[in-house]
Amino acid sequence: MFDLLKKATLMGIGITSMTKDKIEELAKEIIEEGKLSEEEGKKLVEDLLKRSEEARNELESRGEKLVKSALEKLDIPSRAEMEKLQARIKKLETQIKNR
Repeated sequence: MFDLLKKATLMGIGITSMTKDKIEELAKEIIEEGKLSEEEGKKLVEDLLKRSEEARNELESRGEKLVKSALEKLDIPSRAEMEKLQARIKKLETQIKNR
């Protein structure tokens, strides 16, 4: 029963958008309806919080990869490349001044 409820909850609710308060509220409602014991409710909250964090991290990682890919396709230099060029320019300016 617990696993079935957990799976249905995960599928029915966008896990990435669930906040701790929403997860605790959902578990409280389920406990009050008598579908879960208090211990099962606590376990559900912990599991949903963990999965929510994992899903957010995965979404963030995918977003970063998409942005990086788009910037590469547009041939826009990265911050590291710009900093490298700035350092190189300063070095060349110093060499020119010292001549």
